[in-house]
Amino acid sequence: MPIVTVQVTREGTTVDRSSVSAEEKAAIIKGVSQVLLDVLNKPLESTYVVIEEVDLDNWGWGGLPTVQYRRQRAEAANS
Repeated sequence: MPIVTVQVTREGTTVDRSSVSAEEKAAIIKGVSQVLLDVLNKPLESTYVVIEEVDLDNWGWGGLPTVQYRRQRAEAANS
């Protein structure tokens, strides 16, 4: 029984949204489950997929919070 955890930042795919939609989550669950079926022959009914949305304040890389890192990258790209 595989259990897969998918972490995504809590933000929408458009400016007016602040989270992943139910339809997007369903597509992630379907896709991850299908990969485990195709690669490891794990039945869909025995695969669990957990989606965790992480606030941007709780996510970072490059030594910076996500928002600051993205801002820095955008400024560098524009100069």
